[in-house]
Amino acid sequence: MQFQQQGGGGHYQQTVASASVDERSSFLVRTYLHLVGAIFAFVAIEAALFATGIGQTLAEIAWSPERPWMWLVFLAGFMGVSYVADRWARSDTSIGMQYGGLILYTVAEAILFCPLVATAMAIAVQQTPGDPYSILSKGAIITVVLFAGLTGVVLLTRKDFSFLRSFLMFGFFAALIMIVFAVATGAHLGLWFMWAMVVLAAGSILFNTSNVLHHYRTDQHVAAALNLFASFALLLWYVIMILMNSRD
Repeated sequence: MQFQQQGGGGHYQQTVASASVDERSSFLVRTYLHLVGAIFAFVAIEAALFATGIGQTLAEIAWSPERPWMWLVFLAGFMGVSYVADRWARSDTSIGMQYGGLILYTVAEAILFCPLVATAMAIAVQQTPGDPYSILSKGAIITVVLFAGLTGVVLLTRKDFSFLRSFLMFGFFAALIMIVFAVATGAHLGLWFMWAMVVLAAGSILFNTSNVLHHYRTDQHVAAALNLFASFALLLWYVIMILMNSRD
């Protein structure tokens, strides 16, 4: 039986791969319940931001034609907050800090999505007057189906997708460079980039789900949920982008 030392705590905690069937099942249930909770919290926060007018204001600031660099500020801020949130969620000494990390990340995702949600609703109203949520609802359904399917592949095959790490790191680094270039020059990356990002998001789901099954400790369900939520949100973002840009 393999064990992984828990950093900072001075004690050992069993990994999911070496846990009993009951312990593994309990970990997976807790992880996915936290994931579902984070998704519902994300939706609630997003709704609250737009109900109060904050969401629209953030969207106007982030995607202002006069200040295109503001989107890079938003993105850089989100990346910084994501790093902190992930560190908190992996805390070995405080369950409160773990939940603080998940909450912080969920709020950050909701803020980052404001410009996309505002644009998607505006386009939806043009397409189908009276239904501002048509693109968002389609995007959510497609994302849930894809996420569930990819999750099922990992859980049923129990394959370890750790080999995707290098591919994902290179892909996300290249994508970041292209995003910065597009913002700096005003270039439009096009549907090919969005589809490429969907492929990367799918790979991220396979990779993170595999890690949940094989490499996390049995006490890391909060951190596992955060990483799965990050992959879910990335897929949702680019599915919505494709729906927005594929309209007739």
